[in-house]
Amino acid sequence: MPLVMVTILLPIVAGALLFTLPRSDRILSRAVGTAAALATLAALLAAREAQWSVRWLARPFTAAFHFGATPVSFWIALLLGLCTACAIATTRVARTRDFVAQMLFLEGTMLGLFLARDLLVFALFWDLMLLPVFFGLVGWGEHPATAWRYFIYNFAGGLTLLLATAAFGIIYGSTDVIGRSGAHLVGAWAPWIYAGFAFAFLVKTPIWPLHTWMPPTYAALPSPMVSVVSAVQSKAGLYGFLVVALALLPQYVGEYANPLIVLGAISLIYGAVIALVQTDAKRLVAYSSLSHLGLIVIAIASGNRLALAGALVYIVAHGLFSAALFLVLGYVEEREGTRSLLHLRGLGWKNPRLAGALCIAVLAALGLPGLAGFVGELVILIGVYQAGYVWPVIVALVAIVLASAYMIRLYQDLMNGPQREDLPVRVDLTWLEGLAVAPLLAALVVLGVDPAPLLRL
Repeated sequence: MPLVMVTILLPIVAGALLFTLPRSDRILSRAVGTAAALATLAALLAAREAQWSVRWLARPFTAAFHFGATPVSFWIALLLGLCTACAIATTRVARTRDFVAQMLFLEGTMLGLFLARDLLVFALFWDLMLLPVFFGLVGWGEHPATAWRYFIYNFAGGLTLLLATAAFGIIYGSTDVIGRSGAHLVGAWAPWIYAGFAFAFLVKTPIWPLHTWMPPTYAALPSPMVSVVSAVQSKAGLYGFLVVALALLPQYVGEYANPLIVLGAISLIYGAVIALVQTDAKRLVAYSSLSHLGLIVIAIASGNRLALAGALVYIVAHGLFSAALFLVLGYVEEREGTRSLLHLRGLGWKNPRLAGALCIAVLAALGLPGLAGFVGELVILIGVYQAGYVWPVIVALVAIVLASAYMIRLYQDLMNGPQREDLPVRVDLTWLEGLAVAPLLAALVVLGVDPAPLLRL
C-alpha cells in the first residue's frame, strides 16, 4: 500500500481496533492510541514527498483519489500529528477507549483533508471530519444543542463547498487540481464558485458573524479533543483559502479582498473585547482564537507574499499555543472541578510546573518576542502594510494590546492571585502531562528563533 495512504488509514484502522480492547482498561487504550498517533506522525514524515492517485470518476468531469502533501499541507498535517499524540497521551475522560478511538478517527479524516490533491476528495473529507467532533459533543460534551449547532453550521459550509466543487469540475473539466500550477478558472460562474468556497472556509475558520458555533463547542468538548479542533480543524478554512481560493481563483480573492479584510478586522476586535470579560477560561481562549484567526484572514486577503508567509507561520504558531492552552486548562479543570476565573486563584503557589507551562503558552499567545506567535504577527503586519492596507494594521495593533490584557489576566487570575484557603492542595503537573505539553512549547521556541523553514514556503 502506498505510504501516503498508510498515513491516512493508520489512525482510522487503529481507532477501529481499539474497540477490541477491554473498555475498562484506560491505560492500555491510552497507550495504544498514543502509539498509533506517533506511528502516524512517523509515517507522515516518511511520506513527505510521496503521492498516490487512482482515477475514480470520468464523467461529467474527471476526479481521482489523489493524495500527497503540498509544502503548505505538510506543515499543517505535522501540526495535527503532534497535537493528536500530545492530547491522547494524557486523556483521562470517561469511556477512555471510545474517546481515544474518536480522536484517532478525527486525525484520520483531517489527514485525508490536508493530503487530498483532488478537490472533490477534499470536499468529501471536509464533511467526514465533522462526525468525530459531533459524536464527541454528544457523547462527552453532553450538550446536544451545541452538537447540532456545530453540525448544522459546518454542514451548511460543507454543502456549499460540495456544490462549488461540482460546478468547478463541470466548467474546468477536472477536480484533480490542488497543487497544480495554472489551474485557474474564469468566466461568468467563477465569482459564484468563489463565493461558495469562501462561505465554507469562513464558517470553518470561523469568522464573525459565522462564529457563533465556536465558543459553546470549545467550552463543551473535552480538553484533549478541543485542543486538536482549535489547533488544526479551525485551520481547514484558512488552508482552503491558501490552496484552493488563492490557487484556483486568485483574481476573485483580490477583487473581493475588502469584504474579507473588514470581516477579519471585526473578528479581531470583537474576539478580543469579548475575551476581556470572560470568566470561563476555555471561553476566553475560544474568543481569543476568533481574534487571532481574524488576523490571518486579513493577511490572506491582502494577497501580499510576505503577509502570506507570515500567515503560514501564525497558523502553525496558533495551533501550538492554543493546543497547549487547552491542554493545561484541562489539567486545571480535572484537578479543581471548575474552570471559572472567579473561583480559581493562586494555583501557581503550590503548582510551579503547571504555572510554568501555562506561562509559556500565554506569552506565546500574547506575542512575546522570541516565540513563534510574535514572528507570525510581525511578518503579517509588515506584509499587510506593504499591500497598502494601513487601517487594518492599526486595528490589529489595538487587538494585540488587548490580547496582552486578557492573556495576562488569565494567568494572573489562575496562578498569581491570592490563594484560596478552601482549595485543597492538588498534585502538580505530572511527568506524563509535562511530556505531553513540552513538545508544543518547545516548537513555539524553535520556530520563534528560526522561522525560516516556514517563511521560505
